[in-house]
Amino acid sequence: MTRIDKPVTIVGAGLAGCEAAWQLAKRNIPVRLIEMKPVRFSPAHHSEGFAELVCSNSLKAEQLTNASGLLKAELRAMDSLILACAEANRVPAGGALAVDRHKFSDAVTRALSDHPLVTVERAVADAIPDSPAIVATGPLTDPALTGAIERLPGAKSLHFFDAAAPIVTAESLDMSRVFRASRYDRGADYLNCPMTEDEYNAFYDALVSAELAELHDFEKKLVFEGCLAVEILASRGRQTLAFGPLKPVGLIDPRTGREPYAVVQLRQENEAGTLYNLVGFQTRLKWGEQKRVFSMIPGLEHAEFARYGVMHRNTYLNGPDMLGANYAFKSDPFLRFAGQLTGVEGYMESTASGLTAAVGLACALEGKPEPDFTGRTLLGALARHVSTPSANFQPMNANYGILEPLSQRVKGKRNRYEKLSARAIDTLNEVIQQYEL
Repeated sequence: MTRIDKPVTIVGAGLAGCEAAWQLAKRNIPVRLIEMKPVRFSPAHHSEGFAELVCSNSLKAEQLTNASGLLKAELRAMDSLILACAEANRVPAGGALAVDRHKFSDAVTRALSDHPLVTVERAVADAIPDSPAIVATGPLTDPALTGAIERLPGAKSLHFFDAAAPIVTAESLDMSRVFRASRYDRGADYLNCPMTEDEYNAFYDALVSAELAELHDFEKKLVFEGCLAVEILASRGRQTLAFGPLKPVGLIDPRTGREPYAVVQLRQENEAGTLYNLVGFQTRLKWGEQKRVFSMIPGLEHAEFARYGVMHRNTYLNGPDMLGANYAFKSDPFLRFAGQLTGVEGYMESTASGLTAAVGLACALEGKPEPDFTGRTLLGALARHVSTPSANFQPMNANYGILEPLSQRVKGKRNRYEKLSARAIDTLNEVIQQYEL
């Protein structure tokens, strides 16, 4: 039974909100798109256009041996407005997709403003709209709306994501250097990277001299003492890390039979055991510096970083308590959330969440079964990540580690990624055909 008796309200005309509006309108569902600019600007936004890119103008890699490239292929197959506008306004960037941010924003704004089924309202939303609706207000959601979201069932509180440590793929670790153990033989829950004194000193010197990423002015007021950056902790003295997060006490390296001089511990990040978090390594280092410095850790020489560490303000839902399939609010399937507010990280990831939320909502409104994009596609894997119970839920970007593993082991990272990408595209094509998307 159809419920398309009024427009779907979308709050927020960022990447996720714009993609959601497009996906609904192309399915002949009217949209009311509410954007607070220019009535009010967040501390990070300055232009009046939709889909404003605040930080980098790069939308990352395009190759199908890269998760960012696979996600673009999936979005392309689903007729993504954001991807089409990006490709039409690209600038040279090697193997990456980078855009002229102003022309890109103009193209998205025109496409939606000119669409006969999209009505644009420039206003500040201070309450959750009646369903059907999609809330896609981003990591700097206006305080009044933040308060309204926090009063929803299951929303114990919104998180202020001040810091996160890097995540590496398990398969990229050198297990001849790494050993599994917990302190004092209390299980084997951690992977341990042992350091000699010389290795520790070389790592320390590189860490304290590495280049930091810039903070926005409004973020400089944040206090990170409760989750201190590893480089700031290291600046307090050469031995601070060795007696803090890198202390070797209670850990015996089976290769030597002795306690190492220092130990970097890795904690399992997902149920499949394909991703590991560097414990205590929340950081403000630039991404290239993280790759350079953290690859000095024994066992991480060839580590693949599924997500680099970050420190910035980012409001996001406790998704596992609030969200179900396709970003639907558990208490009302006709209310959806999308974008970084849900716990996805990145431009294309936000776009993907808006697409998935809108397609699912469109099917629900038309009385049709919602598509199951499955954990074999990145569209599905991202949606599952933010709705799957986790003791350490944190935002995530697209990476091969969140996909369902292949049924058979494939040698060579490039070969494995090619097979994962091919399977994802085949799966998505099957979903498109099955659900007539």
